[in-house]
Amino acid sequence: MTVADAVLAVMFVGLTAYALFAGADFGAGVWDLLAGGTRRGRQQRDQIEHSLAPVWEANHVWLIFVLVVLWTGFPPAFAAIASTLYIPLTLAALGMIARGSAFAFRKSITTLGMQRFFGAAFAVSSLVTPYFLGAVVGGVASGRVPQGIATGNVVTSWVNPTSTLGGVLAVLTCAYLAAVFLCLDALREGRTELAEGFRRRALGTAAVTGLVGLGGFFVLRADAPQLAEGLFGRALPVVVLSVLAGLASIALLVLRRYAVARVTAALAVATILIGWATAQYPYLLLPDLTIADAAAGRPTLVAMLVSLVLGSLLLVPALVYLYRLFQHAERSTP
Repeated sequence: MTVADAVLAVMFVGLTAYALFAGADFGAGVWDLLAGGTRRGRQQRDQIEHSLAPVWEANHVWLIFVLVVLWTGFPPAFAAIASTLYIPLTLAALGMIARGSAFAFRKSITTLGMQRFFGAAFAVSSLVTPYFLGAVVGGVASGRVPQGIATGNVVTSWVNPTSTLGGVLAVLTCAYLAAVFLCLDALREGRTELAEGFRRRALGTAAVTGLVGLGGFFVLRADAPQLAEGLFGRALPVVVLSVLAGLASIALLVLRRYAVARVTAALAVATILIGWATAQYPYLLLPDLTIADAAAGRPTLVAMLVSLVLGSLLLVPALVYLYRLFQHAERSTP
């Protein structure tokens, strides 16, 4: 493994963490959107807000981390992605801003009309933001982001079958993660009926995600053949592991083993990203920009790798403590 490979591997750890934690965060907003009217959806929204409030701002640290590593360690790839896919990236950024603002303001506003307005802004932003991020991944994975600054088509690079598939799968995956995570949160607080509701949502979303994933095979074969070849070639063991983890999650949900289901659900999502990375290795941008060609100079990469290792000694324990602290905190309101 080269230094460039090591830096990229660390970046993918950050990307996976963002997909899991921010993914569940976005998914909770999707369930907020589908909770129903003010009275009918009150308990579900109350549970979602209680679960998100302590940690939601910490999740975007991972996205900033990924962008900084990509920018510093692989500047040609960052320049190509940012200049070709600036429309969905900008829309995703606006969605994050609107989502965060609405989530904060909804708690401080007392009038029902404004609460509904900010609640709708929070929920809709939670739906469209992961779609745009998934569309970006689809554009990169399908080879529609060529080398150079603004050399790709700024519309078809993210409005295409693979990007649509990526966006839909991103939304479904986020919703599935959130439902699985919320099952345990609700059960821990004695809300058995609410936990059952999230369990049904998780099982239904898992079924829909599986069907979309099966259909996605044909989309990739037609629209992104190089990626499809890698997924069902060198990355096939990872794909199989993802499927097995997903099936295990479904079985655990049926048995109401929510704590273990969280682990298998996270594994299913993480292996999807690992499979993507494995499928297009050693290319950073398909079809011809390799990791070695995109990497910065060795002194920069070494300095970055050392900084990342040292920084993780401070960041990771703090984040672990944050999540454990609020996962075990008692609810202060009935």
